[in-house]
Amino acid sequence: MAVKFRDYYETLGVSRGAKEEEIKKVYRKLARKYHPDLNPNNKQAEEKFKEVQEAYEVLGDAEKRSKYDQLGQNWKGGSEFTPPPNWQTEFDPSEIFGRRGGGRGPGGGGGFGRQGGSSFSDFFEMFFGGAGRPEAQARSNGADAETELTLPLSAMHRGTTRKLTVQFPTGHKTIDVRIPPGARNDSRIRIPNGGPDGGDLYIRLKLDPNSGFSVKGDDTEVEVEITPWEAALGAAIEVPTLDGKADIRVPPGITSGQRLRLKGQGLTIRGGGRGDHFVRLKIAVPKTLSEEEKRLFEELRSVSTFNPRTL
Repeated sequence: MAVKFRDYYETLGVSRGAKEEEIKKVYRKLARKYHPDLNPNNKQAEEKFKEVQEAYEVLGDAEKRSKYDQLGQNWKGGSEFTPPPNWQTEFDPSEIFGRRGGGRGPGGGGGFGRQGGSSFSDFFEMFFGGAGRPEAQARSNGADAETELTLPLSAMHRGTTRKLTVQFPTGHKTIDVRIPPGARNDSRIRIPNGGPDGGDLYIRLKLDPNSGFSVKGDDTEVEVEITPWEAALGAAIEVPTLDGKADIRVPPGITSGQRLRLKGQGLTIRGGGRGDHFVRLKIAVPKTLSEEEKRLFEELRSVSTFNPRTL
């Protein structure tokens, strides 16, 4: 079977000699940029997020990366590739990812998409394990069992259904898990008779820590950078929310660190209503200036009487 080669180094935009720390840094930046929470209803961003996560799934681990480099050393980007003879015995997927499976998001633990059914390419599935492998390991407590499911913030906010394959000592089960709107980090969902021996299965929900939003109770917060002149003069800017982009007005004279509130645009509250969404503003200063920009800043310095250290 021939599949199209996927150059994971090209996906992340790093060289083949990139250090682990560089790969992690680039991954975090791209994951935040394309994360579904920051790009609701944007299928293109969602697909890009999956590609980036697939690449980091391999390159973010030394052993997996070594296997990939050995398999791919003679491949060319975009070309069709048929595995060499006996590649299954030379590169056992269970050696690379372990028989347990489980996503590996940017902070460790389950990653977005893995536990909701396979979101990896045919190339990944062919060389690094099939979509039917168990995705989560259950811990038994008598007849009952417990496992974890990592979700993006948007899924907890709106509710969703995930297909989860759970590994028990006696085998594995695949179940549909319905997450109600307004779920929270560390909340548990009970699946009656979902355990290995007729007991219940409890699924503890874990929030993907790289959504781009921070959460406090029912409220969400996002940091947005503005220019010095936007802070001084005021401006209309676009900011991300759980429901997509929103236009807000920055009042003149705002300082770095101040927050603006968007009432009722936070998390869904069980029983009705929503929390608030806060935009924390951070004044960003340009690292390089053109000659004209430099001249104007110097002119401002010469005419301005403002001194924040004497206030």
